[in-house]
Amino acid sequence: MTDVDTRPVNGHTLDKLHPISPDALEAPADAVEAVDAPDNPLADWLTVPDIPILPAWARNWASIRANSGALWRASWWHARYHAIRTPKYGAKIVGYSTRGAYRGGRRLWPVLAAQDHTHTVKALAAQSKAKPDDEDLALRYQMAHRARTEARRWRWGAAMTLAAASSVALNFASLGLQLAVGCLACGGLTAIGWSDEAQILDHGTPPLRIDMSAQQLNDALRAVGLLKQGKGDEDGPRVTCVMGPLRDGNGWATVFDLPRGGGKTAADVLAKRTAIAAELGVDEIQVIMSRVRAHGGGHAGRVSMWVADDDPYLAAPIPSPLASMDTFSVWDPIPFGQDARGRRIDVPVVWQSMFFGGLPRRGKTFTQRLMSAAGILDPWVRHYVADGKGGADWMPMKAVAHRLVMGAEDDAIAALKLMLRELIGEMERRFALFRSLPTSLCPEGKLTQQIIERYKLPFIFVTVDELQEYLTSMEKEERDQVINDLCRIARRGPAAGFISNFASQRPDAESVPTKLREIITLRYSTQVVDQTSSDMVLGKGKAAQGADASVLSEEHKGVGVLVTGPASFVTVKADLLDGNGFAAICAKGRALRKAIGQLSGDAVGDITAAADEMGVTIPPIITDVLDVMRHSTRMFTVDLLAALVNLDEDTYGDWDAEKLAAELDRAGVTRSSKQVKIEGKALAGYQRRDIEDAVPAELLPPVAR
Repeated sequence: MTDVDTRPVNGHTLDKLHPISPDALEAPADAVEAVDAPDNPLADWLTVPDIPILPAWARNWASIRANSGALWRASWWHARYHAIRTPKYGAKIVGYSTRGAYRGGRRLWPVLAAQDHTHTVKALAAQSKAKPDDEDLALRYQMAHRARTEARRWRWGAAMTLAAASSVALNFASLGLQLAVGCLACGGLTAIGWSDEAQILDHGTPPLRIDMSAQQLNDALRAVGLLKQGKGDEDGPRVTCVMGPLRDGNGWATVFDLPRGGGKTAADVLAKRTAIAAELGVDEIQVIMSRVRAHGGGHAGRVSMWVADDDPYLAAPIPSPLASMDTFSVWDPIPFGQDARGRRIDVPVVWQSMFFGGLPRRGKTFTQRLMSAAGILDPWVRHYVADGKGGADWMPMKAVAHRLVMGAEDDAIAALKLMLRELIGEMERRFALFRSLPTSLCPEGKLTQQIIERYKLPFIFVTVDELQEYLTSMEKEERDQVINDLCRIARRGPAAGFISNFASQRPDAESVPTKLREIITLRYSTQVVDQTSSDMVLGKGKAAQGADASVLSEEHKGVGVLVTGPASFVTVKADLLDGNGFAAICAKGRALRKAIGQLSGDAVGDITAAADEMGVTIPPIITDVLDVMRHSTRMFTVDLLAALVNLDEDTYGDWDAEKLAAELDRAGVTRSSKQVKIEGKALAGYQRRDIEDAVPAELLPPVAR
């Protein structure tokens, strides 16, 4: 074997078989890389400047699409603007053409009248009068007069011949050619009648509520302390606009980079949203800002900003697409709403847990029901529902819910604890099953589509509305137990196919503990009173990042801030699904579950749904009383009336004990006793078995027969 010396010399490797030249040994290894060396005559030509070769608007597809869209919208606006003014423009053209014809006639008449000869004739005539005996002058006068007459004849003849020939030619020409010649003639006359101050088209400017420029953006950021002050308006550091500002929908869009050396980041910009809005002269609800992350071509100093012309959330709500669907799969993202710019927002819920918070009567429950509605349309979802208010919002779910707890009275709280115990047992049963399955069937220890179909294990939606009503009604020991159960379900349940859907009006430490809120992955908040309350719902420090639900107003019903990750949030106007639409979806969900044998639990014994399916009519007072007594075997009259009012205030708001007794008697209820005894206290009341006796036996569940 040949010996090879591989010792490096000046960056080169010596090889006895392939020796290198002495010049190469003496030259430094990086000499060939010194393109910018002072003694290199090609340095200026070879050095590539670090300057983008494309303009800012053409450096990425998002910018190109945004600018193209803005150009199209502006062109469409101008087209409509000028189209509606076509009659006005036509009248202007007719006016200018008439003036052009008049001017053209005035200029053509001297030619046709041979006025160039007339001046000569008049001069000779005047001389002839002065010298009547001059025969030479008389002869010249006659010749000039004759020349004028001949000029008039051939000029008029030529003009008439040209006009006649043109008329005959156009008479036999096509309509398109006639229109073209007419337009050319009209254009020529208009040009003749034109003047410096003339203007046919009006100057159309799209009506903008606000205007925005790079200078205004720099001034606003400098005013709030995000840019350093300079000696003059143009001397200080400025942002670099990667895109815009340009029109985008009903607002202005821009993407800008903060200048380096100022020590400011995109997070600092988001934290001063209100101050920036004030400097731009708009409400903070109109300013939508977000940080552009690396996957979107951004960095820690790049900000995307959109400033709306007016409040983008006051438009009429969009009907939920779920209302028109016959079925849905929760494996797919759930249609949720749209953002300020009209872009659809869909929320994936598999492996997630949700928390909804906010002030009363802001659309919180309606929004929470969107998630459950999607689960209702999937027959492979089992629903456990508890409503601390016990009103009509969730009552339609009695047709599909495996368990339904209404109200926060003692019997309802007991039913809630039993429901949670059942859920914990089901969760542990599923995990035991997953551990016994081969990795080919359960590779990640989580629920899969194959497991759902083989073992009939549906997803489980755990919905608890008005959570504060339950927790504030309990003693500390049982409250702690319920909180621990909810935490276990929210923390471990997603892997077993549990999807938690909690809501509360008071997300403070007393009503909803921090340890429960902090393990929720998806959070949505309607209007709250301040940033502290907003952070209680959305997470600590979210308001400083820009996710602040306190900027919403009373008019923003169904609008809230959705947080989907540590640095991901968006303000959403949720889709509208009213009570009737929700009830219709529940009816569809019941039919879907019956078709595949997945109708279970409390839904099997729903009397109202069974009556509808069998075509039997039951008085509404019967079904309503059974609904409010679903957890009680007996109830005092005063409590029953209060529960009915809570269920439907419009119907039962003015009822008293006598009217209730009369209506139940008319519905066929026979009371075995007018008094009931509860916890040793006897008062006027009703027993549930008396109400059930008024229902046809075939409609009752087997337990109640």
